[in-house]
Amino acid sequence: NMDVEIAVDMLELAPHLDHVVLFSGDGDFRRLVQSVQAKGVRVTVVSTTKSQPPQISDELRRQADAFIDLSDIMADFSKPKPAISRDR
Repeated sequence: NMDVEIAVDMLELAPHLDHVVLFSGDGDFRRLVQSVQAKGVRVTVVSTTKSQPPQISDELRRQADAFIDLSDIMADFSKPKPAISRDR
């Protein structure tokens, strides 16, 4: 159901938006992205190609106006790893 809810929300909001950021790699969203772009909205997709298997479909990545690989920005928002103490 979440896919349908995302699609409906994006289409309803499109007339009021300039840019949408979609955190998904699901190729089923390609047509949604295309429809939103036809309404003049830029679409950035955030997912990753650096996992095995990649978590984004080629079709969705190509359709997007911009693609951000999640692994490239992970350090900007992930929790820092605790330092390992060597004083034992």
